[in-house]
Amino acid sequence: MSDLPDLPVTFRPGRTRAVLLSAAVAIFVTITVIALLLEKLGPGERLSFVFTAALLAGVLALLARVKVVADQSGVTVVNIASRRHLDWAEIVQVNLRPGDPWVFLNLTDGTSLPALGIQPGIAKQQAIADARALRALVEARTPGDLP
Repeated sequence: MSDLPDLPVTFRPGRTRAVLLSAAVAIFVTITVIALLLEKLGPGERLSFVFTAALLAGVLALLARVKVVADQSGVTVVNIASRRHLDWAEIVQVNLRPGDPWVFLNLTDGTSLPALGIQPGIAKQQAIADARALRALVEARTPGDLP
């Protein structure tokens, strides 16, 4: 099928990621500058400010790391705190219904895996296009109807 994207392909919420990473940098810089400018703080207190800023920036960076990578061997879903590789045959269906916060992958074991790398938050049309592309890849790479 000519509509299929070339593999490997990475799906990620680009605008959301840009906002999260920008906010992480802004928060870290702001809190660090405040810690350095407050003259009444001791070295330990300044260090705790910087540590807190790094912790907040780290949480935002974790939120920004989500992605879905499709390659010849299958699909790798990277969520906030987990990574899972699926063979093409393990994916039964790719779902992005109206109101869903992200794509869900229905699997052959009867479970559903959220794929946060495709989410309609800021860029709804891009998420719909990405979900359709992933769905087309799954349909093209999965053997006929399963019993």
